[in-house]
Amino acid sequence: MDDQLLTGKRVLVVEDEMLVMMAIEDMCADMGCTSVSSAATVEQALAMIDDGPFDLATLDVNLNGDRSYAVADALGAHGIPFAFSTGYGDHGVSCDYRHRPVLNKPYNSRQLTEVLSALLAPLAVNPAAPSAT
Repeated sequence: MDDQLLTGKRVLVVEDEMLVMMAIEDMCADMGCTSVSSAATVEQALAMIDDGPFDLATLDVNLNGDRSYAVADALGAHGIPFAFSTGYGDHGVSCDYRHRPVLNKPYNSRQLTEVLSALLAPLAVNPAAPSAT
């Protein structure tokens, strides 16, 4: 995948584990993302989505015991592509959301780059597609 798709992008990282959040932020910055914002709770994430704008997001399924599906719905409603991030494997994501990409923890920079680039690839091929910009 082409990590140049990520250059200049604004990413929302929804993650409750501080060290994991910091690692994702660093990886996104290394990929050329210009803005990486983080939320640790469903409430924080929903407020940030409303304030936006974001080009894409990563979303931990389990935020300190709360499922993040309301955040997934808000991202979808705003046309923001996203991938789930979970330590529970593909089965950690509700059936209603299994069509979304899943990053299985732990993952590395290459895996994150591939998934995030894949999220943006349809927009690069079809510039008329809706975007968060």
